[in-house]
Amino acid sequence: MTDAIRGEARGAAPVPLSVLDLVTVGSGRTATQALATSVELSRLAERRGFHRHWVAEHHSMPGVASSSPAVILAHLAAHTRRIRLGSGGVMLPNHAPLVIAEQFGTLEAFAPGRIDLGLGRAPGTDGATAAALRRTDRLNEGALGSPLLERSRELGEDFPEQLAELTRFLDDDFPDGHPYARIHAVPGPVQGPKGRPPVWLLGSSGFSARLAGLLGLPFAFAHHFSARNTIPALDLYRESFRPSGVLDAPYAMIGVAALAADEAEQARRQVLTGALAMLRLRTGRPGLVPTPEEAEAYDFSPAEREFVDGWLANIVYGTPGEVRTGLDDLRKRTGADELMITANAHGGEARLRSYELIADAYELPHLPEASDSEAGTDSGEGTAG
Repeated sequence: MTDAIRGEARGAAPVPLSVLDLVTVGSGRTATQALATSVELSRLAERRGFHRHWVAEHHSMPGVASSSPAVILAHLAAHTRRIRLGSGGVMLPNHAPLVIAEQFGTLEAFAPGRIDLGLGRAPGTDGATAAALRRTDRLNEGALGSPLLERSRELGEDFPEQLAELTRFLDDDFPDGHPYARIHAVPGPVQGPKGRPPVWLLGSSGFSARLAGLLGLPFAFAHHFSARNTIPALDLYRESFRPSGVLDAPYAMIGVAALAADEAEQARRQVLTGALAMLRLRTGRPGLVPTPEEAEAYDFSPAEREFVDGWLANIVYGTPGEVRTGLDDLRKRTGADELMITANAHGGEARLRSYELIADAYELPHLPEASDSEAGTDSGEGTAG
Protein backbone atom coordinates (compact mmCIF):
# COMPACT_ATOMS: atom_id res chain seq x y z
CA MET A 1 0.00 0.00 0.00
CA THR A 2 3.04 2.26 0.33
CA ASP A 3 2.96 3.00 -3.40
CA ALA A 4 -0.60 4.30 -3.01
CA ILE A 5 0.58 6.76 -0.36
CA ARG A 6 3.92 8.13 -1.46
CA GLY A 7 3.58 10.55 -4.34
CA GLU A 8 5.95 11.50 -7.13
CA ALA A 9 7.65 14.89 -7.25
CA ARG A 10 7.28 16.36 -10.73
CA GLY A 11 8.99 19.14 -12.60
CA ALA A 12 11.14 21.27 -10.30
CA ALA A 13 8.99 20.60 -7.22
CA PRO A 14 11.01 19.11 -4.35
CA VAL A 15 8.04 17.03 -3.17
CA PRO A 16 4.67 16.03 -4.64
CA LEU A 17 2.14 18.87 -4.86
CA SER A 18 -1.55 18.25 -4.25
CA VAL A 19 -4.85 20.14 -3.96
CA LEU A 20 -7.13 20.67 -0.95
CA ASP A 21 -10.56 21.84 -2.10
CA LEU A 22 -13.03 23.50 0.28
CA VAL A 23 -15.54 24.08 -2.56
CA THR A 24 -15.81 27.71 -1.51
CA VAL A 25 -18.93 29.71 -2.36
CA GLY A 26 -18.35 33.41 -2.93
CA SER A 27 -20.79 36.25 -2.51
CA GLY A 28 -22.94 36.46 -5.64
CA ARG A 29 -22.10 32.85 -6.55
CA THR A 30 -23.99 29.60 -6.02
CA ALA A 31 -23.12 26.13 -4.77
CA THR A 32 -23.72 24.88 -8.31
CA GLN A 33 -21.00 27.19 -9.59
CA ALA A 34 -18.65 26.22 -6.75
CA LEU A 35 -19.08 22.52 -7.49
CA ALA A 36 -18.54 23.12 -11.21
CA THR A 37 -15.28 24.87 -10.30
CA SER A 38 -14.25 21.78 -8.34
CA VAL A 39 -14.68 19.67 -11.46
CA GLU A 40 -12.59 22.15 -13.46
CA LEU A 41 -9.99 22.16 -10.70
CA SER A 42 -9.73 18.36 -10.58
CA ARG A 43 -9.17 18.22 -14.33
CA LEU A 44 -6.64 21.06 -14.22
CA ALA A 45 -4.80 19.36 -11.34
CA GLU A 46 -4.71 16.08 -13.25
CA ARG A 47 -3.54 17.78 -16.45
CA ARG A 48 -0.74 19.65 -14.64
CA GLY A 49 0.64 16.75 -12.61
CA PHE A 50 -0.69 17.46 -9.12
CA HIS A 51 -0.74 14.19 -7.19
CA ARG A 52 -4.11 14.28 -5.38
CA HIS A 53 -7.28 16.30 -5.01
CA TRP A 54 -8.93 16.10 -1.59
CA VAL A 55 -12.27 17.51 -0.45
CA ALA A 56 -12.88 18.57 3.17
CA GLU A 57 -16.05 17.90 5.19
CA HIS A 58 -17.67 21.00 6.69
CA HIS A 59 -21.20 21.62 7.91
CA SER A 60 -23.47 24.64 8.37
CA MET A 61 -20.97 27.01 6.74
CA PRO A 62 -22.51 29.13 3.97
CA GLY A 63 -19.10 29.80 2.40
CA VAL A 64 -18.35 26.15 1.63
CA ALA A 65 -20.28 23.48 -0.26
CA SER A 66 -18.36 20.39 0.83
CA SER A 67 -20.67 18.84 3.42
CA SER A 68 -20.76 15.50 1.52
CA PRO A 69 -17.24 14.54 0.40
CA ALA A 70 -18.20 11.06 -0.83
CA VAL A 71 -20.85 12.51 -3.15
CA ILE A 72 -18.46 15.12 -4.52
CA LEU A 73 -15.66 12.59 -4.98
CA ALA A 74 -17.91 10.28 -6.97
CA HIS A 75 -18.63 13.16 -9.34
CA LEU A 76 -14.95 14.08 -9.62
CA ALA A 77 -14.06 10.46 -10.30
CA ALA A 78 -16.39 10.51 -13.29
CA HIS A 79 -14.51 13.49 -14.77
CA THR A 80 -10.91 12.38 -14.16
CA ARG A 81 -8.77 9.38 -15.00
CA ARG A 82 -5.42 9.48 -13.17
CA ILE A 83 -5.36 11.85 -10.21
CA ARG A 84 -5.88 10.44 -6.72
CA LEU A 85 -9.09 11.63 -5.05
CA GLY A 86 -9.87 11.65 -1.38
CA SER A 87 -11.27 13.18 1.76
CA GLY A 88 -9.34 15.81 3.62
CA GLY A 89 -11.08 14.69 5.59
CA VAL A 90 -14.17 12.79 6.57
CA MET A 91 -14.94 13.66 10.18
CA LEU A 92 -15.28 10.19 11.67
CA PRO A 93 -17.24 11.17 14.83
CA ASN A 94 -20.09 12.33 12.57
CA HIS A 95 -20.61 8.90 11.00
CA ALA A 96 -20.96 5.22 11.77
CA PRO A 97 -17.74 3.45 10.70
CA LEU A 98 -19.74 0.98 8.59
CA VAL A 99 -21.25 3.83 6.56
CA ILE A 100 -17.80 5.28 5.81
CA ALA A 101 -16.49 1.85 4.81
CA GLU A 102 -19.42 1.42 2.41
CA GLN A 103 -19.10 4.91 0.92
CA PHE A 104 -15.38 4.62 0.27
CA GLY A 105 -15.68 1.02 -0.87
CA THR A 106 -18.13 2.35 -3.45
CA LEU A 107 -15.70 5.08 -4.48
CA GLU A 108 -12.91 2.52 -4.77
CA ALA A 109 -15.16 0.47 -7.07
CA PHE A 110 -15.80 3.57 -9.20
CA ALA A 111 -12.12 4.54 -9.41
CA PRO A 112 -9.92 1.57 -8.45
CA GLY A 113 -6.57 2.49 -7.01
CA ARG A 114 -7.30 6.24 -6.94
CA ILE A 115 -9.12 6.81 -3.65
CA ASP A 116 -7.73 8.05 -0.31
CA LEU A 117 -9.63 8.00 2.97
CA GLY A 118 -8.46 10.88 5.14
CA LEU A 119 -10.04 10.95 8.60
CA GLY A 120 -10.39 13.67 11.21
CA ARG A 121 -11.63 13.46 14.79
CA ALA A 122 -13.30 16.89 15.00
CA PRO A 123 -16.93 17.41 13.90
CA GLY A 124 -16.00 20.00 11.28
CA THR A 125 -18.59 22.41 12.63
CA ASP A 126 -19.98 24.02 15.80
CA GLY A 127 -21.42 22.12 18.75
CA ALA A 128 -25.09 22.62 17.88
CA THR A 129 -24.57 21.37 14.34
CA ALA A 130 -22.55 18.44 15.64
CA ALA A 131 -25.55 17.49 17.80
CA ALA A 132 -27.82 17.76 14.77
CA LEU A 133 -25.56 15.27 12.99
CA ARG A 134 -26.75 12.69 15.58
CA ARG A 135 -23.36 11.99 17.02
CA THR A 136 -23.18 9.65 20.01
CA ASP A 137 -20.70 9.30 22.84
CA ARG A 138 -20.64 5.52 22.92
CA LEU A 139 -17.34 3.71 22.70
CA ASN A 140 -17.37 1.58 19.59
CA GLU A 141 -16.67 -2.00 20.62
CA GLY A 142 -16.65 -3.40 17.12
CA ALA A 143 -12.88 -3.66 16.92
CA LEU A 144 -12.09 -5.26 20.28
CA GLY A 145 -9.14 -7.53 19.91
CA SER A 146 -7.68 -5.53 17.02
CA PRO A 147 -3.92 -4.95 17.23
CA LEU A 148 -4.61 -1.41 16.00
CA LEU A 149 -6.81 -0.86 19.03
CA GLU A 150 -4.28 -2.31 21.43
CA ARG A 151 -1.59 0.02 20.05
CA SER A 152 -3.79 3.09 20.47
CA ARG A 153 -5.64 2.56 23.77
CA GLU A 154 -3.10 4.61 25.70
CA LEU A 155 -4.37 7.73 23.93
CA GLY A 156 -7.52 7.59 26.00
CA GLU A 157 -10.50 8.62 23.85
CA ASP A 158 -12.93 6.88 21.54
CA PHE A 159 -11.57 8.01 18.18
CA PRO A 160 -9.03 5.16 18.17
CA GLU A 161 -11.88 2.68 18.74
CA GLN A 162 -13.89 4.18 15.89
CA LEU A 163 -10.83 4.06 13.65
CA ALA A 164 -10.10 0.43 14.53
CA GLU A 165 -13.72 -0.54 13.83
CA LEU A 166 -13.63 1.22 10.48
CA THR A 167 -10.39 -0.56 9.59
CA ARG A 168 -11.97 -3.92 10.43
CA PHE A 169 -14.88 -3.16 8.09
CA LEU A 170 -12.53 -2.04 5.31
CA ASP A 171 -10.51 -5.25 5.64
CA ASP A 172 -13.54 -7.46 6.38
CA ASP A 173 -11.59 -9.24 9.11
CA PHE A 174 -13.60 -9.23 12.33
CA PRO A 175 -12.68 -12.41 14.24
CA ASP A 176 -15.03 -15.38 14.46
CA GLY A 177 -17.53 -14.97 17.27
CA HIS A 178 -17.43 -11.18 17.15
CA PRO A 179 -20.89 -9.51 16.98
CA TYR A 180 -19.90 -7.91 13.67
CA ALA A 181 -18.25 -10.96 12.14
CA ARG A 182 -21.17 -11.58 9.78
CA ILE A 183 -21.50 -7.94 8.73
CA HIS A 184 -19.77 -6.98 5.50
CA ALA A 185 -19.11 -3.52 4.10
CA VAL A 186 -20.09 -3.67 0.45
CA PRO A 187 -18.57 -2.98 -1.96
CA GLY A 188 -15.66 -4.62 -0.19
CA PRO A 189 -13.40 -7.66 0.19
CA VAL A 190 -16.32 -10.07 0.60
CA GLN A 191 -17.01 -9.56 -3.11
CA GLY A 192 -13.49 -10.39 -4.21
CA PRO A 193 -9.82 -9.63 -3.54
CA LYS A 194 -9.91 -5.97 -4.49
CA GLY A 195 -7.81 -3.15 -3.06
CA ARG A 196 -9.12 -0.67 -0.56
CA PRO A 197 -8.41 3.02 0.05
CA PRO A 198 -5.40 3.80 2.23
CA VAL A 199 -6.34 5.48 5.51
CA TRP A 200 -4.74 8.78 6.47
CA LEU A 201 -5.09 10.56 9.79
CA LEU A 202 -5.57 14.32 9.74
CA GLY A 203 -4.95 16.70 12.59
CA SER A 204 -4.26 20.20 13.85
CA SER A 205 -2.70 19.17 17.19
CA GLY A 206 -0.65 16.37 18.66
CA PHE A 207 -3.35 13.77 19.27
CA SER A 208 -3.78 12.49 15.71
CA ALA A 209 -0.07 12.97 15.05
CA ARG A 210 0.80 10.54 17.82
CA LEU A 211 -1.95 8.10 16.89
CA ALA A 212 -0.84 8.07 13.25
CA GLY A 213 2.70 7.38 14.39
CA LEU A 214 1.67 4.56 16.73
CA LEU A 215 -0.36 2.90 13.99
CA GLY A 216 2.20 3.42 11.23
CA LEU A 217 -0.21 5.47 9.10
CA PRO A 218 0.41 8.51 6.89
CA PHE A 219 -0.33 11.83 8.56
CA ALA A 220 -1.65 15.12 7.17
CA PHE A 221 -1.37 18.26 9.29
CA ALA A 222 -3.58 21.35 8.88
CA HIS A 223 -0.83 23.95 8.73
CA HIS A 224 -3.21 26.31 6.92
CA PHE A 225 -5.14 27.00 10.13
CA SER A 226 -2.84 25.76 12.90
CA ALA A 227 0.59 26.92 11.78
CA ARG A 228 2.14 27.29 15.22
CA ASN A 229 1.52 23.60 15.94
CA THR A 230 2.95 22.27 12.68
CA ILE A 231 6.53 21.47 13.63
CA PRO A 232 5.70 20.10 17.13
CA ALA A 233 3.02 17.83 15.64
CA LEU A 234 5.28 16.57 12.87
CA ASP A 235 8.07 15.95 15.37
CA LEU A 236 5.65 13.97 17.56
CA TYR A 237 4.47 11.95 14.56
CA ARG A 238 8.00 11.02 13.57
CA GLU A 239 9.06 10.24 17.14
CA SER A 240 5.98 8.05 17.69
CA PHE A 241 6.18 6.24 14.37
CA ARG A 242 6.22 2.46 14.39
CA PRO A 243 6.60 0.59 11.08
CA SER A 244 3.45 -1.17 9.95
CA GLY A 245 2.07 -3.13 7.04
CA VAL A 246 1.09 0.25 5.58
CA LEU A 247 4.35 2.21 5.87
CA ASP A 248 7.91 1.34 6.83
CA ALA A 249 8.79 5.00 7.47
CA PRO A 250 6.83 8.17 8.30
CA TYR A 251 5.06 10.05 5.54
CA ALA A 252 3.86 13.53 6.47
CA MET A 253 1.85 15.91 4.31
CA ILE A 254 0.89 19.45 5.29
CA GLY A 255 -2.04 21.51 4.09
CA VAL A 256 -0.89 25.01 3.21
CA ALA A 257 -2.87 28.06 2.12
CA ALA A 258 -1.24 29.52 -0.99
CA LEU A 259 -2.42 31.76 -3.78
CA ALA A 260 -0.51 33.05 -6.79
CA ALA A 261 -1.58 35.81 -9.16
CA ASP A 262 0.03 37.58 -12.07
CA GLU A 263 0.62 40.62 -9.84
CA ALA A 264 1.36 40.61 -6.11
CA GLU A 265 -1.41 43.12 -5.40
CA GLN A 266 -3.96 40.88 -7.11
CA ALA A 267 -2.95 38.04 -4.83
CA ARG A 268 -3.25 40.28 -1.76
CA ARG A 269 -6.77 41.34 -2.75
CA GLN A 270 -7.84 37.72 -3.16
CA VAL A 271 -6.43 36.34 0.10
CA LEU A 272 -7.98 39.23 2.03
CA THR A 273 -11.40 37.84 1.07
CA GLY A 274 -10.58 34.53 2.74
CA ALA A 275 -9.20 36.28 5.81
CA LEU A 276 -12.40 38.31 6.23
CA ALA A 277 -14.48 35.16 5.77
CA MET A 278 -12.48 33.43 8.52
CA LEU A 279 -12.80 36.46 10.81
CA ARG A 280 -16.56 36.33 10.44
CA LEU A 281 -16.61 32.59 11.05
CA ARG A 282 -14.48 32.88 14.18
CA THR A 283 -16.72 35.63 15.55
CA GLY A 284 -19.98 33.76 14.98
CA ARG A 285 -20.95 35.49 11.73
CA PRO A 286 -20.34 32.86 9.03
CA GLY A 287 -21.35 33.78 5.51
CA LEU A 288 -20.39 33.57 1.86
CA VAL A 289 -16.82 34.49 0.97
CA PRO A 290 -16.87 38.26 0.37
CA THR A 291 -15.76 39.89 -2.86
CA PRO A 292 -12.38 41.64 -3.04
CA GLU A 293 -14.20 44.98 -3.15
CA GLU A 294 -16.15 44.14 0.01
CA ALA A 295 -13.03 43.01 1.82
CA GLU A 296 -11.11 46.17 0.87
CA ALA A 297 -13.97 48.40 2.00
CA TYR A 298 -14.46 46.62 5.35
CA ASP A 299 -13.71 48.82 8.38
CA PHE A 300 -11.56 46.54 10.55
CA SER A 301 -11.33 47.29 14.25
CA PRO A 302 -7.84 47.12 15.78
CA ALA A 303 -8.56 43.65 17.18
CA GLU A 304 -9.95 42.48 13.83
CA ARG A 305 -6.95 43.89 11.99
CA GLU A 306 -4.64 42.01 14.34
CA PHE A 307 -6.51 38.77 13.62
CA VAL A 308 -6.43 39.31 9.85
CA ASP A 309 -2.74 40.22 9.83
CA GLY A 310 -1.97 37.07 11.82
CA TRP A 311 -4.06 34.98 9.45
CA LEU A 312 -2.40 36.40 6.35
CA ALA A 313 1.04 35.79 7.84
CA ASN A 314 0.47 32.05 7.45
CA ILE A 315 -0.65 32.25 3.81
CA VAL A 316 1.88 32.01 1.00
CA TYR A 317 0.76 34.52 -1.62
CA GLY A 318 2.13 36.82 -4.29
CA THR A 319 3.58 36.33 -7.74
CA PRO A 320 4.31 32.76 -8.91
CA GLY A 321 7.99 33.15 -8.06
CA GLU A 322 7.20 34.48 -4.58
CA VAL A 323 4.82 31.61 -3.94
CA ARG A 324 7.37 29.03 -5.07
CA THR A 325 9.95 30.55 -2.76
CA GLY A 326 7.51 30.57 0.15
CA LEU A 327 6.46 26.96 -0.40
CA ASP A 328 10.08 25.84 -0.72
CA ASP A 329 10.97 27.59 2.53
CA LEU A 330 8.01 26.00 4.31
CA ARG A 331 8.94 22.54 3.10
CA LYS A 332 12.50 22.98 4.31
CA ARG A 333 11.35 24.18 7.74
CA THR A 334 8.89 21.34 8.24
CA GLY A 335 10.51 18.50 6.31
CA ALA A 336 7.09 17.71 4.81
CA ASP A 337 6.99 14.83 2.34
CA GLU A 338 4.14 16.42 0.37
CA LEU A 339 2.45 19.83 0.14
CA MET A 340 -1.33 20.04 -0.25
CA ILE A 341 -2.29 23.51 -1.43
CA THR A 342 -5.58 25.21 -0.69
CA ALA A 343 -6.44 28.53 -2.34
CA ASN A 344 -8.36 31.10 -0.30
CA ALA A 345 -10.19 33.35 -2.73
CA HIS A 346 -13.66 34.62 -3.61
CA GLY A 347 -14.04 33.43 -7.18
CA GLY A 348 -13.33 30.20 -8.98
CA GLU A 349 -11.39 31.99 -11.69
CA ALA A 350 -8.78 33.26 -9.24
CA ARG A 351 -8.39 29.83 -7.66
CA LEU A 352 -7.96 28.06 -11.00
CA ARG A 353 -5.49 30.68 -12.19
CA SER A 354 -3.48 30.28 -8.99
CA TYR A 355 -3.01 26.52 -9.43
CA GLU A 356 -2.02 27.02 -13.06
CA LEU A 357 0.56 29.64 -12.09
CA ILE A 358 1.98 27.47 -9.30
CA ALA A 359 2.24 24.56 -11.74
CA ASP A 360 4.13 26.82 -14.15
CA ALA A 361 6.41 28.10 -11.38
CA TYR A 362 7.43 24.51 -10.60
CA GLU A 363 7.65 23.53 -14.28
CA LEU A 364 5.05 20.80 -13.79
CA PRO A 365 4.27 18.85 -16.96
CA HIS A 366 1.35 19.33 -19.30
CA LEU A 367 -0.22 15.87 -19.33
CA PRO A 368 -2.92 14.68 -21.75
CA GLU A 369 -6.38 15.53 -20.48
CA ALA A 370 -8.83 12.67 -20.00
CA SER A 371 -11.63 12.69 -22.53
CA ASP A 372 -15.23 12.36 -21.34
CA SER A 373 -15.24 8.76 -22.58
CA GLU A 374 -12.03 7.93 -20.69
CA ALA A 375 -12.67 9.79 -17.46
CA GLY A 376 -13.48 7.58 -14.52
CA THR A 377 -13.14 4.32 -16.48
CA ASP A 378 -9.40 3.67 -16.52
CA SER A 379 -9.63 0.47 -14.46
CA GLY A 380 -13.20 -0.53 -15.14
CA GLU A 381 -14.53 -3.75 -16.61
CA GLY A 382 -17.02 -2.33 -19.07
CA THR A 383 -20.50 -0.91 -18.79
CA ALA A 384 -23.85 -2.43 -18.08
CA GLY A 385 -26.00 -3.12 -21.07
